[in-house]
Amino acid sequence: MQKLMRKDRVNDLFELALFVLAAVCFVYFLIKGIAPKMWQAVLIAGVLILIRILIKLTKTTMFAALRFCVLLFIFVTMFLANEFGFYSVIPYLDKVEHLFSGVILCFVGLLIYEKASGKEKSSVKSSAKVAIWLSLFFSVAMAGVWEIYEFTTDHLFGLNSQNGSLMDTMTDIICGTIGAVLTSLYLVIQAKRRKMPVIDE
Repeated sequence: MQKLMRKDRVNDLFELALFVLAAVCFVYFLIKGIAPKMWQAVLIAGVLILIRILIKLTKTTMFAALRFCVLLFIFVTMFLANEFGFYSVIPYLDKVEHLFSGVILCFVGLLIYEKASGKEKSSVKSSAKVAIWLSLFFSVAMAGVWEIYEFTTDHLFGLNSQNGSLMDTMTDIICGTIGAVLTSLYLVIQAKRRKMPVIDE
């Protein structure tokens, strides 16, 4: 229990730091007169607030590992990549994002299993196995769904999310799948170590 509380405290501080950083960016880019960057900071704060609202409305308890991954993903994609323009600084940052999205989606699949099962577990071992397999398949499927979305918007609105390349599309899916597989292996280790359903982590 104390360990979980420490993790929540770390996540609370991390989220607070993101809010503070968004506020600093807003003021800085307001002074500089760079409107797109200024509104990007507002969007980041809005996303953080929206996540809190969704959690409250759905009465969902977001376990520590998932919350940390979501906050880190926001920092990397919305701050480093977009607000600070690190796409041109860090090679293959887009691929790192897709890799990391596989991790997050795997944890989201785990959360979906938790909500769907209603914590009624007749067998600890089988529940852990089902949870992990569902999480893996959910994450891999969502990697494909995202590429379908990018393909559709590219062709309907003349965007270039996929760089007009099958190689880019498949590499993104592969990166997402690798992230999902690595997370699933982590969950297997956790389940075996504690001999209990991973959703109680």
